[in-house]
Amino acid sequence: MVSINDFSDYIEINGKKQFLSVCSRDIRLPVLLYLHGGPGDAALPLVKKFNSSLENYYTVAVWEQRGSGKSFYRFSKDDDINIQLFIEDIHKIVEFLLHKYKQDKVYLLGHSWGSVIGLKFVQLYPELIHTYIGCGQVVNMEKSSRIAYEYAIDKCVERNNIKTLGKLKNIDCTYSSEHWFEDLLFVTRQVVKYGGSLYGEKNYYKLVKPFIFSKEYSLIDLINRQKGSMQSIKRLWQELMAVNFEPDTSFSVPIVFIEGKYDYHVSSQVAKSYLDTILTPKKFVWFENSCHFPQWSEASKFTEVLSSIL
Repeated sequence: MVSINDFSDYIEINGKKQFLSVCSRDIRLPVLLYLHGGPGDAALPLVKKFNSSLENYYTVAVWEQRGSGKSFYRFSKDDDINIQLFIEDIHKIVEFLLHKYKQDKVYLLGHSWGSVIGLKFVQLYPELIHTYIGCGQVVNMEKSSRIAYEYAIDKCVERNNIKTLGKLKNIDCTYSSEHWFEDLLFVTRQVVKYGGSLYGEKNYYKLVKPFIFSKEYSLIDLINRQKGSMQSIKRLWQELMAVNFEPDTSFSVPIVFIEGKYDYHVSSQVAKSYLDTILTPKKFVWFENSCHFPQWSEASKFTEVLSSIL
């Protein structure tokens, strides 16, 4: 059966037009809502390129979050941009999908930043979720940031990179200093450069190319993606740094974590330790040839795991 591009348009969500794409081989299949990372790092072309086989099992909905990618708009100084706002956006999206596809629950997949708003959504609206799938799951952001920073330090020591090491040692990895934004970008670049983010790669070119050649993305969308990423990080990162799910060990829906073995971007070891404490139905899956993006580094295995959840 050929994939159906059943819906690809803007809908108004809590006062802002936001882009939603829905594809499936059969629109009677269960709905899977994908929450991209970032904050602000839209992912529609990547899901289309690497994860189209999910459409054999799910009606796959990809939402470009407010201020991101095709849903870009410039945040004003007066806009109250916070995590709760994104959770309420998810609520509207889920209601739209359930009504349109005549279902009572969705499967929810959150990657990285998307795993923050996804897991928080599950805590507030469990009655709307079959199963929650966390990928590159954020658990304790301050702890993960420290691990990423120490990974960059260790790699510089191994390679005797004195110049970069000196700069890193002057960085406060709680990202609360006056220059936190520049510090964050610098540390992240080192984690990527030394292979702790995208498995087997020293840069993100593999993840940029699908945007450039995407039929869904115009030149202005490409420009807006960059703008959206920067503004979203600036407005949401301080709140993100305070996220800590560790005290929360009971959920009303099954929880699945899919983690890259070598993820130092958002520590997969922290995610594993956390899932071990969860008392309700759960599952953990290691991806042995992945870091922070198992859904794209090992796409076939990713589809296999998600199909087994049904």
